[in-house]
Amino acid sequence: MVDTDRPRLTGLSFAKLVGSGNDFVFLDGQDPAIRAVEDPGVVRRICDRRGGVGADGVVWLLPADGASNASYEMRYYNADGSRADLCGNAALCSVTLATRIGLAPVDRPFAFQSDAGRLTGRRLSTDRSEVTMPLVRDIRTQMSGIEHLESERVGFADSGVPHLVISVPDVDAVDVLARGRRLRWHESLGPSGANVNFVSPDADGAWRMRTFERGVEGETLACGTGAVASTAVLRDWGLAGPSLTVVTRSGLPVTVSFDATDPSAAPALAGEGRIVFEGRFSSL
Repeated sequence: MVDTDRPRLTGLSFAKLVGSGNDFVFLDGQDPAIRAVEDPGVVRRICDRRGGVGADGVVWLLPADGASNASYEMRYYNADGSRADLCGNAALCSVTLATRIGLAPVDRPFAFQSDAGRLTGRRLSTDRSEVTMPLVRDIRTQMSGIEHLESERVGFADSGVPHLVISVPDVDAVDVLARGRRLRWHESLGPSGANVNFVSPDADGAWRMRTFERGVEGETLACGTGAVASTAVLRDWGLAGPSLTVVTRSGLPVTVSFDATDPSAAPALAGEGRIVFEGRFSSL
């Protein structure tokens, strides 16, 4: 039986990109068929790793309003269909794709719009980009009421989206799914909850990170905004300097850099933004 009420994406082109293990389906926001993707059920079908393309999220790229003096607009949807203000690794991937298809310049920094505000991006190499992220807000070096072991510390930061940050002796020993699912909805985090990042020190001054991501409702292989939030909290704990390498669950690093002379300046996130393949929907 054919579901005639189900929105169809037949003929809509897409690109699959990955940033340090986070994967995304990018769509052309100018295509009239894109309106179907405003339906959360369509987003969920696209992100389905068995019946769809498979992804942590769906991203629209649209030409920016001429008055904004930006190269393009990025719109982000979580895998559960909800719209999010920002995804750091999706932003890195957007820089790669936009410079490839001519929406943004290859040889110099440029501005682009997100629901978290105006950002600056630049392409570092074919598969690596950098984005100046939003100012980190509401940094807390302690969180009352959050359960944790004596060997752990708990903090919080909003890096465009809210994140709990929990330092642990070894991230590999953490039950990220069980603890993340429970803490993600903690009452102190408000009705929308937060992402949950577990971090532990690695060799050569780097830190390892694992993330339970809201909107995906599970562990993802990387989280750009989580790396920024974790770096901000670790700095305030005195455990990191202005620049930090964060090794994601995929084993790939991202670099977070703050201005050492201006602690209030926006941080930069650098990491992978790689085009995996391009295609066209037959039906979905």
